[in-house]
Amino acid sequence: MTMLRTLGGTLALCALLLAPRALPAQASESLRAAEAAQRALPRAPRLPRTAFLENRTLVAAQLSPAGDAVAYLREQKDSRALWLLPANGGKPRVLVGSTQAEQLMWSRDGRWLFLRAPRSLTMVGIDGRTGVRVPLGGNERRRVMKLDPSQPAAVLLGERVRIGKGERWRVVRMDAQGRRTPLREDARWIHDVALDAQGRIVALARFEGDHDALYRLRADGALREVLRLRPMERLELLAATPDGSLLMEGNPAGDLRRVLRLGADDKLQTLHQDPRGEADLDEVTLDPRTQQPLAASYRSTVAATYGIGAAQATVADIVRKLPGRDIGLQAGSGASARWLVSERAATLRDPRWYLYDPRDGRLRRILDDPGITAHSPKETALARKLAIAYTASDGRRVHGFVLLPPGVDAARAPLVAQVHGGPINHFRAGYDGTAQFLANRGYVVFQSNFRGSTGHGRDYTFASHGDYGNGRVQRDIVEGVRWLLAQGIGDANRVGIVGHSFGGYSTLLGLTFQPELFKVGVAGSPPADLGWSMRWLVEAGEQGDLPDRSLRHTLRALSLDSTDPATYARLHAQSPLANAAKMQRPLLIMAGGADRTVAIREVVNYAATLKAMGRQPSLLVEPNGGHSPVDPVPREAYLFAMETMLQAHLGGPVPEVPGQRLCAYLRENLRLAGPEFKAFAKK
Repeated sequence: MTMLRTLGGTLALCALLLAPRALPAQASESLRAAEAAQRALPRAPRLPRTAFLENRTLVAAQLSPAGDAVAYLREQKDSRALWLLPANGGKPRVLVGSTQAEQLMWSRDGRWLFLRAPRSLTMVGIDGRTGVRVPLGGNERRRVMKLDPSQPAAVLLGERVRIGKGERWRVVRMDAQGRRTPLREDARWIHDVALDAQGRIVALARFEGDHDALYRLRADGALREVLRLRPMERLELLAATPDGSLLMEGNPAGDLRRVLRLGADDKLQTLHQDPRGEADLDEVTLDPRTQQPLAASYRSTVAATYGIGAAQATVADIVRKLPGRDIGLQAGSGASARWLVSERAATLRDPRWYLYDPRDGRLRRILDDPGITAHSPKETALARKLAIAYTASDGRRVHGFVLLPPGVDAARAPLVAQVHGGPINHFRAGYDGTAQFLANRGYVVFQSNFRGSTGHGRDYTFASHGDYGNGRVQRDIVEGVRWLLAQGIGDANRVGIVGHSFGGYSTLLGLTFQPELFKVGVAGSPPADLGWSMRWLVEAGEQGDLPDRSLRHTLRALSLDSTDPATYARLHAQSPLANAAKMQRPLLIMAGGADRTVAIREVVNYAATLKAMGRQPSLLVEPNGGHSPVDPVPREAYLFAMETMLQAHLGGPVPEVPGQRLCAYLRENLRLAGPEFKAFAKK
């Protein structure tokens, strides 16, 4: 929901295809067959709104390096606890009764856990000892870079060093007792580092003022550039091997994100990339001891996981045991060590977790007690998510997904285009709470990964050519809707558009410039003038003072640099704000009062402009909310308000009656109440 940030030829591949299978471009017959199969199913029961607020009972789970324990963070009422589950089938025990941690990492020796919260890092021993607590962020801009693979129990921290009015950037090793060892200080922001077995930095990636670059370090500490990266080229250093090679993931010198080796001779070799040639690497599984890649997962179209090298047989066996699923893997070290397996799908709100024993091929379900799995919707109540591809009017193949509600005649159902944020982002094959909520109400949901989206290679992202106003990007979305309608998917007289952040901007564009198609819109945190919004974002917003300052260069490469007068003028001329007089369709806007990604004053100004023109938009503002709602009541209000708006204009089912707390929230925070929300207007 954010605006811009965040083969070897002999390898045998074993694919996991997330049901349903990907459809080829213009696969009308396959799409119609899938729709007919969904229509023949029983109608799904209507679920409460709260069923679609993604469950955070299980926040994170991590396998120990030896594969003998699983650490996990679990919500319990008003607190979050750290638990440890023995892999041999013993009972779990609580290590920390209360924590704000959101992520966890094991130390290499398996004796410590590093708990990362938004503002702190805490070290906890598996014997119950508590190590140091380190503040994150602050004036030092301290952040956790990665686990230090060269030490028994240490992490690498990046932090800022103030020198008068200037600044430098330092990489520091910190062990579980809090001992600090500076490894490098640099005038440039260091993104990532690779260490040798002795704990010395042998390679680093840093921002050079107008580009990123990868360097090797000589013995005297001097740098030698080995890769100069273009805009939207990224890399992550995975490991340094004894022969001088660097293992990494990214897309330098290529299109798709993939698993790479940079040899000691600085020659780049692809170890694994999407065999279909259409998706970026989403995740790579590493051996915790050797840091060698074991598996690669791709999720931009049909979710698929492939084994690499010696791990091919193991991954293939896991895939066979969970056919048609999106699999996430964590490996223990050694041929007999257990693997932690997560099973995901578009119809699974909460992942299922297993331990896999390579010695006997047994897959055992874990973390499935009622306190964790309660209230998760049955899969039969959720919609299939079909990967589709259609051809735009200029010949470009455009990717996306469509969700078909079970038991519904799609030709007679209202159709909602859901537009992702970013725009440097993309929809994935997995579960989407908002889309499933709408499908459960009988709406067909279309998700376009329009050109300019990530997930399909660098060339696909740059294919937008900066045309983010009422231009090529918006036409990809519109033409995708029309293509679906031509396949008998959706009622052409009942089409709506919804989205958050950039998706909210696209919603405003759709209602402004394509009112004959879109009858109603719901826009979350929408920039009403993308040129102004991009300028504010880099100068004063959340990304205005990022240490690497690279956002300006990314925007310039994407022809979105609003400091350029011509770009600013183009974006403004095509903006919903400059064309507010054309807005005639019903509109709901939702925003956060403390949003540092899209300025609340921009949102309020647009709503006030419409009201001054005699329109009747609704505006719901969470007083201290950020870019997206986080707390339960604002999140439920988001779904209720969206459902109310769509039902009023597309004829979906009447929303369930809101509870007392939700009613009070709406009455307090509806700044403008259109005719759909008169019941909640302040007296």
